[in-house]
Amino acid sequence: MLQDSSIRKSLDLYIKNRILDVDSEIKQTFPNIKKIWKCENELDFLYGYYVGKIEEGALRYLLKATRASAGGYVDSFEIRGIIESYKNQLYNIIKTVINQ
Repeated sequence: MLQDSSIRKSLDLYIKNRILDVDSEIKQTFPNIKKIWKCENELDFLYGYYVGKIEEGALRYLLKATRASAGGYVDSFEIRGIIESYKNQLYNIIKTVINQ
C-alpha cells in the first residue's frame, strides 16, 4: 500500500525526524537505564523501545493520513518493515549516545 505513495514519503520523513530526536531523548530520559529498567544490554533495550515508539507514532500518523485521503487498510507488518529499513541509523545513533 505504501510503496509509491506520498504517504510513504511522509512516513519516511517522520521516521527520519524521530531518529534525529533519539539523541536528546536518551540523554534527558534514560541517564541510568540499567538501574531503572534492570536490563543487561542498554543498546538492545533502547533499540527495541524506539522501534516500538516509532511504530506506534507511525500508525497514529497513518490513521490520520488515511482518514484525510481516500482511506485504506494499513498493514502494521509493512510499517515495521519500513522502520526496520532504518535499523542501522537507529542502532548507530543509540550506540553513539550510550557510549558517550
